[in-house]
Amino acid sequence: MNKTKRKPNKNMSTKTAMISQPMAGKTDEEIRLTKLGAEMHLAELGYEVVDTYFADEWLNEDKTKNKPVAFLAKSIEAMSRCDAVYFCAGWEKARGCRIEHEIAREYGLGIFDAKRRQYTLSASEELMEGLEEEML
Repeated sequence: MNKTKRKPNKNMSTKTAMISQPMAGKTDEEIRLTKLGAEMHLAELGYEVVDTYFADEWLNEDKTKNKPVAFLAKSIEAMSRCDAVYFCAGWEKARGCRIEHEIAREYGLGIFDAKRRQYTLSASEELMEGLEEEML
């Protein structure tokens, strides 16, 4: 039996990923350089990056009681459009990143851990691998 893997379907949409990175205590330049490195890595892997660097002009200062929660909510909304999340080094120490990691894990998104240089398959990728193995 021939055990060649099927070629990816060219009609499938591009895979998307967002970047989760610690920002507290970082300069704008440090944030920008970390984000750029993550974007380059994701591009090499064939992912389109969903931008989650939000300016605060959308924020209603009069009605918003907790600014970090408002930004986290916006980030989670962006996560809903992603296949995977790329976690930059230090994510374990940042409250928002830890929450994003838990959501990605619980809802089956792929997880890139930059520090550990590992990738955890998303639920849909695990399903596809299982189907491919059954077909072989």
